[in-house]
Amino acid sequence: MERTVQVVGTLLAHDEATVAAQVAKQLETSHVDVGDRVIASQELTLIDTTAYEAFARQSAANLAKAVASATNAAQNLKRVQDLQKEKIASTSELDQAVAEAGKGQADVKAAEAADAIARLNLERSRVKAPFAGAIAQRIATVGDYVAVGAPIVRLVKTDPLRLRLEVPERESLAVRVGQRVRVTVEGDPNVFTGSVARIAPAIRETDRMLQVEADVPNPGLLRVGLFARAQIVVNEREEGLSVPANALIVFAGIEKIVVVKEGKAAEKTVTTGRRGADWVELVSGVVAGETVVLDPAGLRTGQPVIIESSAEKLPASNTNTESGQ
Repeated sequence: MERTVQVVGTLLAHDEATVAAQVAKQLETSHVDVGDRVIASQELTLIDTTAYEAFARQSAANLAKAVASATNAAQNLKRVQDLQKEKIASTSELDQAVAEAGKGQADVKAAEAADAIARLNLERSRVKAPFAGAIAQRIATVGDYVAVGAPIVRLVKTDPLRLRLEVPERESLAVRVGQRVRVTVEGDPNVFTGSVARIAPAIRETDRMLQVEADVPNPGLLRVGLFARAQIVVNEREEGLSVPANALIVFAGIEKIVVVKEGKAAEKTVTTGRRGADWVELVSGVVAGETVVLDPAGLRTGQPVIIESSAEKLPASNTNTESGQ
C-alpha cells in the first residue's frame, strides 16, 4: 500500500514580478488590466514613445554626421601622407591630419554609444512582460508620470503553481525531490497532482519543520493564496498489514478487532494507520495470518466460534468463508 505524509500548505505564484518603468515620462497607453493573461515579451504599456522615437532619430543623424566627418578626416590624412612623401606637406600638417582622423574615429564611437542608448530607451519605453502569466494588479494608469523604477503592473505566473508545505521533522527524512503529491482545496472536489520540486537544506529551529515546495500544474481552477491539503507519496508500494473495514470495532475511542483463537473469540486492541475504501491498516495489535471475524458486534472474549465454510457450495478455485484473514 502507499505510504503518505499528510501536510498542509499554501498555493503561491511560481514566479512573481513587479514590472517597473526603465525610462521616465508620461504613461501613454495601457494594453492590459487585472486578470488578463499575457505571454512572455508581450507589450503591456507604452511610455511616451513619441519623445523617445525623436531622440532615436536625432542620435541616428548624429551618428551619420560623425561617420561622414570621420571619413573625410581619414581621406584628408591619406592626402597629407602622400604629400608628405613628396616633401610637399610639412610634419606639422601631417600631425594635425593624424589628430583630426583620430578625433573623427572617437566621435564615431561616441555617436554609436549615444545611438545605442537612444534605441535602448526607445525599446524600454515599450514595457513588456518578462514571462508568461496573469496581471495581478495594475498600479499605474494612463496619464501618470512614471519615474525610473516606478511600479506599473504586478505579474504572476500561475501555471504551474508553487505549493509551499511544512513537513514535521519526524517525517522529513522520507521526503525526496520528484515524489508525487496529491492536492485538495476547500470547495473543490477535484484532486490535483504535482511533484516535490524543492526541499530546504535545513529544518527550522523555531518549530522543527522542513519547508518543501511542490510544482502543481494548474488547469485554471486553482488560485494563488488558496489553503491546500496535500499527501506526499513517500513510498508507492510499502508492505503493511490490513483487515477489512467491517472487522474493526470502535467503542469509547478504543479500536478493537475480534480474532478466533482455539475456537474461541478473543478481542484485541489495535492501532490503526492508513485507510482505504474497504480496508484499514493495523499498525500494532495483530500479526499476519490470524483469523479475523467480520461484523463482530455482540461477540465477547471467550465465546465459542464456529467457522462455517461454504467450500462445498462453491468451486474449489473460488472458496469463501464468513471470516476474513
